[in-house]
Amino acid sequence: MNRYPLWKNLLILSVLLLGVLYALPNLFPQDPAIEITPARGQEVTESTVAELKAALENAQVSYKSVELFENGKALVRFASNGDQLRGKAALEATLSDRYNMALTLSPDLPAWLDALGLQPMFLGLDLRGGIHVLIDVDMDAAVDQALERYAGDIRTLLRSEKIRYLGIIREGKRVVVRFRDAQSRDRAEETINRAFRNLILETAEENGRYFLYASMSQAEELEVKRFALQQNITTLRNRVNALGVAEPIIQRQGDRRIVVQLPGAQDPAKLKELLGATATLEYRLVDTEHSVQDALEGRVPVGSKLYRDREGRPVLLKRRVIVTGDQITDASAGFDQRSGQPAVFVSLDGQGARRMRNVTTENTGKPMAVVFIENRTITKMVDGKPVKQNVRTEEVISIANILEPFGRRFQTTGLDSSEEAHDLALLLRAGALAAPIEIVEERTIGPSLGQDNIEQGFKSVVIGFLLVVVFMALYYRVFGLVADVVLFANLVLIVAVLSLLQATLTLPGIAGIVLTVGMAVDANVLIFERIREELRNGSTPQASIHAGYDKALSTILDANITTLIAAIVLFSFGTGPIKGFAVTLFIGILTSMFTAILGSRALINLIYGGRRLQTLSI
Repeated sequence: MNRYPLWKNLLILSVLLLGVLYALPNLFPQDPAIEITPARGQEVTESTVAELKAALENAQVSYKSVELFENGKALVRFASNGDQLRGKAALEATLSDRYNMALTLSPDLPAWLDALGLQPMFLGLDLRGGIHVLIDVDMDAAVDQALERYAGDIRTLLRSEKIRYLGIIREGKRVVVRFRDAQSRDRAEETINRAFRNLILETAEENGRYFLYASMSQAEELEVKRFALQQNITTLRNRVNALGVAEPIIQRQGDRRIVVQLPGAQDPAKLKELLGATATLEYRLVDTEHSVQDALEGRVPVGSKLYRDREGRPVLLKRRVIVTGDQITDASAGFDQRSGQPAVFVSLDGQGARRMRNVTTENTGKPMAVVFIENRTITKMVDGKPVKQNVRTEEVISIANILEPFGRRFQTTGLDSSEEAHDLALLLRAGALAAPIEIVEERTIGPSLGQDNIEQGFKSVVIGFLLVVVFMALYYRVFGLVADVVLFANLVLIVAVLSLLQATLTLPGIAGIVLTVGMAVDANVLIFERIREELRNGSTPQASIHAGYDKALSTILDANITTLIAAIVLFSFGTGPIKGFAVTLFIGILTSMFTAILGSRALINLIYGGRRLQTLSI
């Protein structure tokens, strides 16, 4: 009556053994390490490993090992955090921009576990330390930029079609085009409608002037905002990867916000500064046909714009942009071979290269300027309260004559330092932000606090587990000891599943495990109380065991399914910490149902099954 077939016992044993195997990597310590990945156009090879070792030995930095992986990455292990930081400084000085370096933790696993590809679960920001940033994306600016692009495209289209117009301006959320006569306006309306079907066009007439209004549809505006948010997420991820942060979490929150979590970040101030910075370059021709003095007095030519260089001197440039930062495919920092000044070596995409070659071919011998554009958010005290302001800097960093036509690859000089060249190259490689961002919330957790969280979380799990173990052993005797064994198996399976899924364990996740420890014995309590009831009703011990497990099953399923639904809802609609709690709760409920129903029944069958019993130790 109370015996499992051999296949079921073997199945339960196999699941438990697999659980132990997947949970085992979490018992080994983690070494401070540096992960080396190739930058664009580079490879990590055996020669790279030799270069890494030589750089560390020359800087007299102790390291445990340097490993090369098949996926094109290298890992340098250290014995302490101090050696890790000194090693990063030494490698940065030697490897320059050729490789990306990320500070991380790497488990010191035996070779056989490593060969099986088993890894421990990740530790979240609150356990490892690092920085949490909540970023707000300026959606109105994204719409304004889209309208500016439409204004430029309409201007180019009308010129190419040789349609005369008086002017094109931005007015709120629409582009206004003025004409002398209705015939030109109607022709322009037909041309624009054919080229830009997403625009809503309206006509008007006032004081003998004819107007054409172009605005975006609501669907187009929503698509612009969605693209801006997604583009910013991609750009921020590229920046974080290039800056050297392992296992970052970058995800959308709501309609206009982005959550960035950088576990193990050693320099949060630098990371926050580069996350919020938006730097790009524009290449424009210098206006040599008009007077700079006239422009200073307010008479700026229609097709030109007044800038200043870094010394404050005025420079008159053409409004027409040759190429912009979003057409740059690669950028690296270095030094100009002739002057020895810091330089950024730029590569353009196909369209940008064609445009640059055409312009430089037509304007050989004429000066071209490089405009550095940067947006930053600064905080000022106004009436004793901090007020954040967006500051946009536009300055000419270089003016040089075009000696010969060039296209895809060239260099830009005029930067103040090699550090500025490095930062600019990094931001250009990562891509431009589609809309300005503002950091609205920042939390920094030190590594020591993260270690305290780990110790306190582990202590809470152990205390909760021991209290449940003692209670069950005293109250249900042998059956209670069986419940304690399967409860331990449940903890092992939770850790195993988290490791298998490479999930991230956070403090709320530990709370979910502690809650699961308390809830996991609920099923056994229901079963054991039903067995007691059957014994009081005069049933035999074997019949009571069978009835206890069978009759309590529906109640156990009902109780756990409702909790599973709650966990799914929390994961679907919750943010990061709530998701962490929901994941461990969900996994814990599934594993507890397996261990409490199948696991405890298998043990009870092994202890009492097939025996003639007069009493049960329950």
